[in-house]
Amino acid sequence: MTRSEENYLKTIFHLGGSKTTTPITTNAIAEQMETKPSSVTDMAKRLSEKGLVNYKKYQGVSLSELGIKTALNIIRKHRLWEVFLVRKLDFTWDEVHEVAEQLEHIKSEKLIDKIDELLGFPKYDPHGDPIPTKNGDIDEQGYDKQLLSELPVGTKGTCVAVKDSSVPFLQYLDKHGISIGKTIHILGKEVFDGSLHLRVGNREHTVSQQIATNLYLQSK
Repeated sequence: MTRSEENYLKTIFHLGGSKTTTPITTNAIAEQMETKPSSVTDMAKRLSEKGLVNYKKYQGVSLSELGIKTALNIIRKHRLWEVFLVRKLDFTWDEVHEVAEQLEHIKSEKLIDKIDELLGFPKYDPHGDPIPTKNGDIDEQGYDKQLLSELPVGTKGTCVAVKDSSVPFLQYLDKHGISIGKTIHILGKEVFDGSLHLRVGNREHTVSQQIATNLYLQSK
């Protein structure tokens, strides 16, 4: 498979979420990949010929069983590389995504298995996303997580994942001392704009609703 084909499979998987067999429109894929719908159609036909997707004109694109398995393998490699970069090479969590985007296309399964073993078979990447197993199992329900914005005032919990893993967002969190594993206590909420007053460790500050809708907490 080419790097481009792998990127398409991963994009379709992420757009489908838990409903991986639900057709995704070519326009949605094109927007996500910043390309033309006609290019998506051409790729969909190519992937369909390889048995990786199901494609019907005007009905969208969905992953086949083989496509799901392949996408999960790519995601596994990506997230293991992220863990490796953070734990072994001292990368910060806002630096790893772009590097892992390149490393995920390495074909050696033995290398990935060795990295998995070296890391102690981690279940989650530095952003709190679950890492698929070698068999393609993925634990989306490993913990009961909720968006910070959906929790009531008085809730105290642990930050377990981020919905947005963009560099600016992660750098914002670093600036305010928010990271995976940190205890967050919701002290108050502004009715006007939904912003939240938080205690994070020993610090208190207010975050916007936009920030609150991109942080996952596990309540204590």
